[in-house]
Amino acid sequence: MTGEAVNPKAYPLADAQLTITIMDLVQQAANYKQLKKGANEATKTLNRGISEFIVMAADTEPLEILLHLPLLAEDKNVPYVFVSSKQALGRACGVTRPVIACSVTTNEGSQLKSQIQQLKDAIEKLLI
Repeated sequence: MTGEAVNPKAYPLADAQLTITIMDLVQQAANYKQLKKGANEATKTLNRGISEFIVMAADTEPLEILLHLPLLAEDKNVPYVFVSSKQALGRACGVTRPVIACSVTTNEGSQLKSQIQQLKDAIEKLLI
């Protein structure tokens, strides 16, 4: 990440260690088909109540195009977090394009259940 200041509206921002954990889980979720990429898809998962947590990119330009997501996530009691790079988020999602937002979806009997729960706890600690 360059020295540029991250938009202060991008709160809570994951630190380096948490970002690695998030990217890992996003990558696994993509493999298990438990991932929706993009702000529109993330919005749909929230509205349908199938979202475990939302990851957004803090370097989105303009950031306002995804600032409806934290509001919606708070309404639905879904944890959300910002990571610094949309390019890295895109790679973790398994696509070549930058991804500004993604949603890890629920799946009964998923192998990722415990990891998702741990990450949700870590994200909730950031919000306190």
